[in-house]
Amino acid sequence: MMKKIFFFSLLAIHFAACQNEPGGGLQEADLLAYGIPVTIMAPDSAVIRGGDLGGGLIKDVTIRGEDNYYVQVFATQAETNDIARLKAEQLADVKSIRYFDKIVSEEEDGFIYQTMIDTTASYGFRYIVVQGDLQITFQTGLLGTFSQEEVERMYQAVQQ
Repeated sequence: MMKKIFFFSLLAIHFAACQNEPGGGLQEADLLAYGIPVTIMAPDSAVIRGGDLGGGLIKDVTIRGEDNYYVQVFATQAETNDIARLKAEQLADVKSIRYFDKIVSEEEDGFIYQTMIDTTASYGFRYIVVQGDLQITFQTGLLGTFSQEEVERMYQAVQQ
């Protein structure tokens, strides 16, 4: 009887550990096929779609997956490799959003912010990378409401 209890206890611990695996069940997704030379972490069920905006001046890739995972990636010709300047431009852009409330966390190359509509908080992020002659901006998808935990998961998943 003790052997059975021990075995089932080990089995339960194993399944619990699998549910909390590092990366939250995310796997590498290479965006090179969409014209953006980066790899991010995304759910294995993610649907990736790419396109061009502005007559091909901007690459636009969306990655949607389970657990409210929705990342939008824009790549354009870099005007500068000054990350501080590029981040300041993104901060100004976000702060101009009508429902912008506050910056939740900030790093050298990105930040997480909160918007507030009435009493409903939603979160978003921006993360900037300059690679070669490309400026690559990662952000939450344009549609949807995201919790702080969901945004933190996506933010960590895109960091290079």
